[in-house]
Amino acid sequence: MSKTTPTPRGKTKKISGVKRLKAVAPEVLRHRDKCVVVDTDSDYVYIGRLLGVTGQFITLGEADVHDRRESSSKNEKYILESKKYGVRSNRKEVNIRLERIVSYSLLEDVTDY
Repeated sequence: MSKTTPTPRGKTKKISGVKRLKAVAPEVLRHRDKCVVVDTDSDYVYIGRLLGVTGQFITLGEADVHDRRESSSKNEKYILESKKYGVRSNRKEVNIRLERIVSYSLLEDVTDY
């Protein structure tokens, strides 16, 4: 995962995925202590309180690590139920590799359909 960015002299240079993700850490950290939904490029979705971003990981507390393969409910339905009934925490703390994250959002911003 790399992206080209312009340099001051008009040339471009490649930025690795990890460097680019670290650059967004301040943006992610503005949601610290709020409940977030983290979608990954794996079969797992994470819901929990954002604790921080360090090195190559984002850390959630009181988190629900949900394996989409082990549930008959659709991913969105599971997230909506977590919003409605509360997060079913199965981890005190979990670290998620930044390079595996596809998207994240506040749980409160998940809309009903």
